[in-house]
This record gives sequence, structure tokens and C-alpha cells, in this order.
Amino acid sequence: MPIVTMPKLSDTMLEGTLVKWRKKAGDNVEVGDILAEVETDKATMEMESFDEGKLTELYVEEGGIIKVGDKIALILADGESADTAASPTPAAATPDKPKATAPAGKTPVAPAPRAAAPAATGRIKASPLARKIAVTRGVNLSTLTGTGPAGRIVKKDVESAPVGGGGGTASAAPAIRAAHGIAGEEKSIALTGMRKTIAERLLASKTQIPHFYLSVSMDGGPLMALRKELNAMAEKDGGQKLTVNDFILLATARAAAEVPKINAAYDGDTIIEYADINLAVAVAIEDGLITPVIKKANSLTLREISIAMKDLAAKARGKKLKPEEYQGGTITLSSLGGYGIDSFLAIINPPQSFILGVGAITKQPVVNEHDQIVVGHRLVISGSGDHRVIDGAVGAEYMNALRRYVEKPALLLL
Repeated sequence: MPIVTMPKLSDTMLEGTLVKWRKKAGDNVEVGDILAEVETDKATMEMESFDEGKLTELYVEEGGIIKVGDKIALILADGESADTAASPTPAAATPDKPKATAPAGKTPVAPAPRAAAPAATGRIKASPLARKIAVTRGVNLSTLTGTGPAGRIVKKDVESAPVGGGGGTASAAPAIRAAHGIAGEEKSIALTGMRKTIAERLLASKTQIPHFYLSVSMDGGPLMALRKELNAMAEKDGGQKLTVNDFILLATARAAAEVPKINAAYDGDTIIEYADINLAVAVAIEDGLITPVIKKANSLTLREISIAMKDLAAKARGKKLKPEEYQGGTITLSSLGGYGIDSFLAIINPPQSFILGVGAITKQPVVNEHDQIVVGHRLVISGSGDHRVIDGAVGAEYMNALRRYVEKPALLLL
């Protein structure tokens, strides 16, 4: 009898959130059928069945957070009985989070065995979110009976209890707010798997990687002029218009091909210098960001890189990226120019060793070759490097190569 477990859907995935069941208990399933939608630390993905039979039991409610390898469902073939199936382990009941909105008419999930909230050892079994809400509301968890799997106290149990009820002490939060002059209501927002991963990875990056920074102010006038000309031609031919970022993406990849030491990673006692330039591009989504990867970016044309980026960005915002579309990046580009940011210093995306922060192209007074003050277009691009892998001189060589492509964008058409 096949027990369905939480699969590892990304290279860094340790747990996943079961966002939505696509099948309900009692449904017949075949190999390849989509059982559920699972949110990983990278994206929301469809989980398919590798077995056929009847989906007899669902061990996890929508919104439940499950560790990789834990049981989530039971599929029985003809003639098999659920009585012989091993009951779900408590590990399958992981901390809850705010539930995804279920469609009308959703079939309730078969409940896991219930028990009294306090464990035999006297330890109160409650999810981290339930504990956090209990502190805020002043609820004594020991007086509650959990309705979650294995008797765990979950979010709804605490929210349904009276504020300050059960003999609990009043929340310390109001006193903290008063001490700092903070007024008004507060709300607790549970971390998604993606936000947890962002927090962990960037904390590790900033504390473990010796960052150094280089910033270059570039002349964006030629790029703007060429883009205008090419887009006018595209409009006549019904083609796709180019963005400023399309030019910078290709310039980033071409410059990395010229300075291959920048396209590398630290690996203990060795430095890995990648053969391909796989350009990871930061894309903002609803609850964080993800970096889809343009593979072998330096071998693409300007049009090809534009098409690839638009396709990946659309998939990223729709949480439809496949693992191979966000894995394997060797250098990252993050742009906040569209948000009106002039310049910024980005945090390295490990295990990579270099990331670019691209600001907006702005009109500024500049001095031309005739020592005249004229209106010019300026663009600041900053690079953050891992000093274990890249020396300052190598970083400077790369930034100068990048500037050459930005200031002479016709080179990108060759």
C-alpha cells in the first residue's frame, strides 16, 4: 500500500506547505495525476502521484507545513485495507500557518487521531504560531485541548479561546509597545517557507562571506538611444520591445565571459570557476523573491535574452517555475531601478561569489568632452564580491568590462 510522503521538490527544501488538495479522500488516482499543490522555499509546485489506486486517507490539512519525507496521504490498491496501514507519525503534523483559501464545497480532510493537548511528559504540544498567538492574547496553553494532529494545539484553538483566558498572564506585548511609544494594534504574520529560506540564506551570506563592494557610475545615454531606435523598429514589425534590463542582462553575461574569474564559487579548499554563465535574476513576488536562471546567457542574442527573461519572470510571479528554471545560477543580477532606487549594494546569493545591484537611469548634469555642462543619463551599477574568491582588481576589471558594454551597447548586437 503506497504511503505518499512529502517529496523534495527543490535543492534546498527541508519542508513544504500543502497549499491545496487537488484530489479528495475516496478519489481514484492514476500515475501522473496531480494530488496537491505544495509551496516549497522556491515556488508553488504540483505534486503528482507515482502510484494508482484509491486515495483513502489524507493526513495533512490544507495549510499544514510538512517535513520532507513525512507521510501526507495513503493510496490503496484493490483488495488492500487501511487497517493494515501504519498510522501517520506525529512528525507529519508540523507547525501550522494561516490556511490557503479553500474552494467552495471542499471535502474535509480525514482527521488524524486526536489526543489531549498536554503530552505524557507534561510538555504542551503546540505549534510555534499557536504559541506566539497565545503570548499576544494572554492565553494559558495548558488549559486548552488541541484539535490538531496528535492533539497538537494549533492556531484556531488559541484564537477561539478568550483573551487572557485560562488563567494565563497578560501579554507582555502591550508593555513593550508602551515602553517604546508604540500605539495601535499589531498583527503576527507567519513566515512562509520561502521567507524562512530567504532569512536563513541571506543571514548566512552576510555573516559568513567577506563582502566587498565596487560602484561605477556609467553613461546610460547611448543605451537609451539604441533602445529607442530598436523599439521603434520593433513597433513597426510587431516585435517585442526591449527593456533597459535586457541590455544590462546581456552586458552582465558578456562581461563575465571576458573576466571568467568573476563567474566562480568558493568550495572549501578550492575555487570552482564555471564554464557556463548562468545568469540568475532576482524577481520580486508576493511573499519574497526568487532568482530564475537564464542558462548560458552569454551565448544568447539581445532578443533571445529578452524573451527568456519575460518568460521566466511571468512563471516566477505565477509560482510556476520548475526546479531546473531556478537552479544552477553562477552570477546574480538584482535591479531596483524600476522602483526609483538610484543605487544599492546587494547581498551575495550563495554559493555564487558575485552579484550586481542595478539602479535607475536618471537625468543629471554632466560635463561633456568640451567641458560643457549638459543633461546626461547616468546609471550606477554596484557589484558585491566574495573576497575569498575574487580580488578587488578582478572585480574592477569586470566592472570596467561591464561599463564598456553599457556605454557602447552596439557591441551587444555583434
